[in-house]
Amino acid sequence: MLLTTKSSASVYAAAFQPGDVLMLGRESAGVPDSVAAEADLAIRIPMQPGMRSLNVAVAGALVLGEALRQTGHFSGLS
Repeated sequence: MLLTTKSSASVYAAAFQPGDVLMLGRESAGVPDSVAAEADLAIRIPMQPGMRSLNVAVAGALVLGEALRQTGHFSGLS
């Protein structure tokens, strides 16, 4: 799954599965077009209109947290 500001699909509508790979690019340029073309799904973090995008590390952590939650990898953590 590719995390990009250019997608209309919300991260919260995505169904994460064990073994999924999350791809994030550079803040200034994203991923190369050839890499984006290989993604099975492109997702974005919904934001209020007019707001700037999140730092790539924060965005990655947010999406990873949602993926771990959906796949049950947070269960049993204190």
